[in-house]
Amino acid sequence: MSLPILYIKPGCPWCDEVVDYLARKGIETRIVIVSGNPEAMSEMVALSGQSKAPTMDWHGQVLADFGVDELVPFLKLKGL
Repeated sequence: MSLPILYIKPGCPWCDEVVDYLARKGIETRIVIVSGNPEAMSEMVALSGQSKAPTMDWHGQVLADFGVDELVPFLKLKGL
């Protein structure tokens, strides 16, 4: 199965916190940088209905505009 996708913007403090948290937990994702990438930004907006990062697509389940506090319960639902 493919990795979950994490859409981020460099310099975004919430994005940095989420990337660090996932790394500490050993949870792999495919990171897609949307800044300066209109195709990736359009993909993220189509998935989530908004342009804020981070946004995660976990095999069809989308968590948008979140921080670690929202990520933890989302991951618990995934058994992580």
